[in-house]
Amino acid sequence: MKRPKKIAWGKLGRKLRGPFLTGVLVIVPIGVIIWVLVWFFQLIDNILQPLVKLVVGHEIIGVGFGIALVIIYFVGVAARNVGGRKLISWGEGLLGKIPIVRQVYGGLKQIVEGFSSSGATGFTEVVFVEFPRKGMRTIGFVTHESCDGSGEKLLNVFIPTAPNPTSGFLEIVKESEVIRTDIKIDDALKMVVSAGKVPVADIPGRLSAGGQLGQGAPGES
Repeated sequence: MKRPKKIAWGKLGRKLRGPFLTGVLVIVPIGVIIWVLVWFFQLIDNILQPLVKLVVGHEIIGVGFGIALVIIYFVGVAARNVGGRKLISWGEGLLGKIPIVRQVYGGLKQIVEGFSSSGATGFTEVVFVEFPRKGMRTIGFVTHESCDGSGEKLLNVFIPTAPNPTSGFLEIVKESEVIRTDIKIDDALKMVVSAGKVPVADIPGRLSAGGQLGQGAPGES
């Protein structure tokens, strides 16, 4: 009788480990953000419901959620003012002194800013840049555009390190030195955070479509 083939558990484990770790890297930051928001909503609800019941005689479902949204909005408004920015900087300074919290908060902040709409601190576009040497391409995020004295467009491009996008390099490059893309910011961030395990679809094709550096996104004239 032939002996049954042994299952290559080690090989199977290596195949499963990559996708599993990629899933963890993608899900954990989003899960932490959701958990914090749910905790905050419940905290406000637990504080307000006794007062609401005392005033109107019964609890009102969703009052905590609504008030929490209002608080978040006004915190965002305050953060745009000088006093609010100083207070937030002070709080971030305290968090920066706590080893584990520093990395978690920094990563979450970077991801939230990257996923947010275009703004003074957000990413506005994904581009390909020659880095760290000529002939090698990497993903970069445009944070600001300006013009030099001759009128040529300059781009501030943030090049994140993988898998931790909270650190990286800032380069000021000419528009002619980058390839503009139509890649979504969240897709590019997932690729960076997963260290390439979650790839952006058809990067070789996008690079070919971009042609020489300085060409527009695929499909643009």
